[in-house]
Amino acid sequence: MTKKMIETKNAPAALGPYSQAIESNGFIFLSGQIGIDPSSGKIVEGGVSEQTNRIFSNIENVLAEAGKTLDDIVKVTVFLKNMDDFSIVNSIYAKYFTKPFPARSAVQVAKLPLDVDIEIETIASM
Repeated sequence: MTKKMIETKNAPAALGPYSQAIESNGFIFLSGQIGIDPSSGKIVEGGVSEQTNRIFSNIENVLAEAGKTLDDIVKVTVFLKNMDDFSIVNSIYAKYFTKPFPARSAVQVAKLPLDVDIEIETIASM
């Protein structure tokens, strides 16, 4: 098994000992993204809507580094601080994907890094 690190300055740097993404065995595994603006290094202001849009921009930028797009995503996992925000996130999500939609899970969690409202991780195919 080979692993190739994917990294871009157009998405937030890893906050710990992990990679933005790893390419392995025909897939790209993206680490969870939160709503950090890579130019400022700060969480975007607003709420779950602003964070969700920033997350998708970050995901797009990491995928672009690998020559891929959101259309190559096959699995999405959404971690929400509050499941009551699901309808907001779902309406934003629908703007970024077309049929066939990626498989998806969404769960409410007790706490997320930097106390954000949402984190999203994805898997894309090569």
